[in-house]
Amino acid sequence: MGFLNNTTVTVDAILTKKGRELLAQGTEAFNITKFALADDEVDYGLWDVTHPNGSDYYGAVIENMPLLEAIPDENHVMRYKLVSLQRNIQRMAVISVAQESTGITFGALQSSHSEHTIRPETSNIEDSTYTFILHDQSVCSMTGGDAVGNPNFSLNADEAANSLTRRGTEVRITAGTGVDTAKSTQLVIVGDDTGATTSVTITNNYVV
Repeated sequence: MGFLNNTTVTVDAILTKKGRELLAQGTEAFNITKFALADDEVDYGLWDVTHPNGSDYYGAVIENMPLLEAIPDENHVMRYKLVSLQRNIQRMAVISVAQESTGITFGALQSSHSEHTIRPETSNIEDSTYTFILHDQSVCSMTGGDAVGNPNFSLNADEAANSLTRRGTEVRITAGTGVDTAKSTQLVIVGDDTGATTSVTITNNYVV
């Protein structure tokens, strides 16, 4: 879902396949109970404290930036969700992992598959543990930490059925061997103390 322009309150909503199925069943089945907000398209580096017109215009460029249209692909949207912090927090928590920028890719040969350890770190504020949400277990397996129930986080009903959630300080990722076509999925990492998030794209090119 996204606002299309800055002059009128126009909302563009795209339903997932599951959402369309529920809507077809009637208003009783289609009942939105949770939602998330994100600011993926905002470049806060454009905040200009030197604007000649004063503080009212520090964010003028940001406020006039074009906003993203709705797309139902979690690989490209809702990557930077808004979080609630205590009033005395002065800096945002930022989670980083070594594989964040490049992702993890398993090659076409099973012999090239190596285990990858995902070990997050949080800057500015400390996280004692992390929640790791693997969207699709057919792409890879995830071990380490403690298994927990799947939270309602970036998953529709179809995804949740094949997802896996673990909690700890690190997890290990190994390629799945039952893939009949090259597939990709997302590993979402949530700081349990800060609520900060990041994600890693995992691709399995090994086809049986």
